[in-house]
Amino acid sequence: MAPQPTRDDKFTFGLWTVGWQARDPFGDATRPPLDPVETVHRLAELGAYGVTFHDDDLIPFGTDAPERDRLIARFRAALDETGLVVPMATTNLFTHPVFKDGGFTSNDRSVRRFALRKIIRNLDLAAELGASTYVFWGGREGAEVDQAKDIRAALDRYREGIDLLAGYVKEQGYGIRFAIEPKPNEPRGDILLPTVGHALAFIAELEHGDMVGLNPEVGHEQMAGLNFTAGIAQALWAGKLFHIDLNGQRGIKYDQDLVFGHGDLLNAFSLVDLLENGSNGSGAYEGPRHFDYKPLRTEDIDGVWASAAANMRTYLLLKERAAAFRADPEVAEALAASGVADLSTPTIKPGETIADLVADRSAFEDFDADKTAERGYGFVRLGQLALEHVMGAR
Repeated sequence: MAPQPTRDDKFTFGLWTVGWQARDPFGDATRPPLDPVETVHRLAELGAYGVTFHDDDLIPFGTDAPERDRLIARFRAALDETGLVVPMATTNLFTHPVFKDGGFTSNDRSVRRFALRKIIRNLDLAAELGASTYVFWGGREGAEVDQAKDIRAALDRYREGIDLLAGYVKEQGYGIRFAIEPKPNEPRGDILLPTVGHALAFIAELEHGDMVGLNPEVGHEQMAGLNFTAGIAQALWAGKLFHIDLNGQRGIKYDQDLVFGHGDLLNAFSLVDLLENGSNGSGAYEGPRHFDYKPLRTEDIDGVWASAAANMRTYLLLKERAAAFRADPEVAEALAASGVADLSTPTIKPGETIADLVADRSAFEDFDADKTAERGYGFVRLGQLALEHVMGAR
């Protein structure tokens, strides 16, 4: 029987995902606008847990105060009617032409100040709606011309902005954490904080880094030619995986935002295995499984909802396959033969000193490097077992 999503799965979607009208640099929209209220109801029917939004997804840029209040009230009523939650929100600092040189890092100080006020306004709304995570994607924070941007000064302004906003959230007692979303390029030629590693290094320099983590996206890391599962493992290792964006990507090219799993399926499998099983059989991540994808431009509105359902179904199928993989005795034997668990053993024993290591002849003088090098690790066997479980052959 096909797995069916429930609220316990914590599947969430952005208004901008199913609501994408399918404009691209070469073509006009192929679908009409989608009412956020309809989105909430349709996602609830499909078994989703929550919905997320940029400020401009819900309230078009430039909307006056009375209309803004009306739109928020409609949205809140839909949430109450369906039981969907808003676990995350974010700010659009990339669509309006005023942000063509960035929000936090624009060379124009007045733009930077406007961006901060825009964020503060939406932070207040996010808190009202119960969001616990606020994402920052710096799609316009970057440059195409090296001489056009003082990168050190830009990072100073980026840090200044995040720290100011974090201080505001703490003062207000909102209970919101920040999550930086890395991306290497598109729409800017080169975007600041392009990968998980860059973002982690940036967070270490923040005054309020304790409340700032990451929102990595599958396609963004893979656009840089990186292994997404490895990046997520490092974010977990650092205690900084605050949110995650799931989608599909085929190689180093433009950001495709395919349905989750409709790209590197084996990496999607290892990702689900990591999120659900960790390294010791217990879940490694308890937050929302957020799908940041775009329904294909070829789809009508029925195809939009079919694609939303496909994200959740793919995740659940991979979750089943990961559980079967972990329960397979042959996999357990292969993992043991490969020494995977042995890596958890400290290289230096508790209480052992450098002097003890230097005095240990078995570690160097009597160590037979040639004999040890004869060992085969059996990683191909492990990879094949994973492939066979993904294919349902085991």
